[in-house]
Amino acid sequence: MKQLIILALLGSLEANTLNGEKIFDVQCASCHVKLISKEETLKRIKQMKAPPMIEVSHQLKSNIKIVEDIDNEIHRAVVVAFIKDYVINPHLDKSMCNGGALDRFGLMPSQKGKISDEELDTVAQWVYDYYEGKRF
Repeated sequence: MKQLIILALLGSLEANTLNGEKIFDVQCASCHVKLISKEETLKRIKQMKAPPMIEVSHQLKSNIKIVEDIDNEIHRAVVVAFIKDYVINPHLDKSMCNGGALDRFGLMPSQKGKISDEELDTVAQWVYDYYEGKRF
């Protein structure tokens, strides 16, 4: 019985990951490159519309600090909440991009009305999880 529950949970996690990636591909990838090296970014920077998502994820995880977050769940929840808010209500005061990225790409346009709350929650979680351990 325990194996069945674990398999069901793993299947559920995999479904969420696939859905998040699909949402990213449809809603975000037209501006944000999903996965790219720093070297390749420097070669293609003039053709890019927005910072690569791997760097966005890295910046958010580095800049949002939680004291005494033993299992990282609070950090994950705060980063996901930030993404959800910023995508709908972007503002220069909230931006965590470095100055060079802001100069090059400007402020992200609001996606209000272009993505559902459920899609936004799913893709925000995917952005946090997908880039875990990946280097830019």
